[in-house]
Amino acid sequence: MTEEVRAAGAVLWRLAGRVTEVALVHRPRYDDWSLPKGKLDPGETTAEAAVREVREETGFRAVLGRYLARTSYPVPAKHGSGTVPKTVDYFSAEAVSGAFEDNDEVDELRWLAPTAAEKLLTRPEDVRVLRAFCELPVGLTTLLLVRHAKAGKRDGWNGDDDLRPLSEAGLRQAAGLRRVLALSGPDRVLSAPRLRCVQTVHGIAEDIGAEVRHEPLLSEEGYWPDPVLGVARLLAIAGDGGTPVVASQGGVIPDLVSALADRDGVELSAARGGVVPSKKGSFWVLSFRPPTAETGPVLVAADYHPSALPAPAPSRH
Repeated sequence: MTEEVRAAGAVLWRLAGRVTEVALVHRPRYDDWSLPKGKLDPGETTAEAAVREVREETGFRAVLGRYLARTSYPVPAKHGSGTVPKTVDYFSAEAVSGAFEDNDEVDELRWLAPTAAEKLLTRPEDVRVLRAFCELPVGLTTLLLVRHAKAGKRDGWNGDDDLRPLSEAGLRQAAGLRRVLALSGPDRVLSAPRLRCVQTVHGIAEDIGAEVRHEPLLSEEGYWPDPVLGVARLLAIAGDGGTPVVASQGGVIPDLVSALADRDGVELSAARGGVVPSKKGSFWVLSFRPPTAETGPVLVAADYHPSALPAPAPSRH
């Protein structure tokens, strides 16, 4: 079996007045300028590793936004001779607090406009990631659309299906979602009125001191009599700004995401054969331009994460 080195990082950004600046770090060990990144610790997801590495290398606490890109290149094998592939998954991440101090890995940090940063970066792979970041503006609204975690088989539950609870596997998935979605800085939690949906995101609400608000139009029986109303409701939630978490069902999410993508011209490369994925315990990171006087919120990116547990990186929209 081929050894693979997994790593994660971010384009860390901030606003200096109206100018977007990104952080580059100098690593004396390699004498290069790069985006902050590092290897995954055991049991980490790429999102968790990206936030941790940003904090360790730059001193800043980051809030994750959209997924950007994956780079891949050979590195010397840890055991034996030759090389092994190294993959690095990158996210957009806003710096919200902190300050830089030189450390064992990084002796200098520079905040630069993207055009200046591109000229300073050592690796062409980092330039490609930075360009992916620059394809869209900063300050997008992030909506985290979650399919409820596993709740066992319907035919094995004798009670009201609305009250079917999460299984042990589902509780593990919900715990993973609680950790990973926290990295995006959620500020409110909404859910289809199903116990399994509410249980999936209850821990997130608890962490931010909020209640889980019921959204009947995003349940299967509430959505399908008039899908246009369901799409409008999700757009209204996005239009309120912030970073909402919305839990729904597998009978709703594919149609909802597909309708939004078709409306706003966003390609869903995660879809296969026209089927939009929505595994139990998975989530979509939907990025919207905020509403203006002329338009409501507009979907500009949609990234699918098949799991909040350690797993392969998300498919890019």
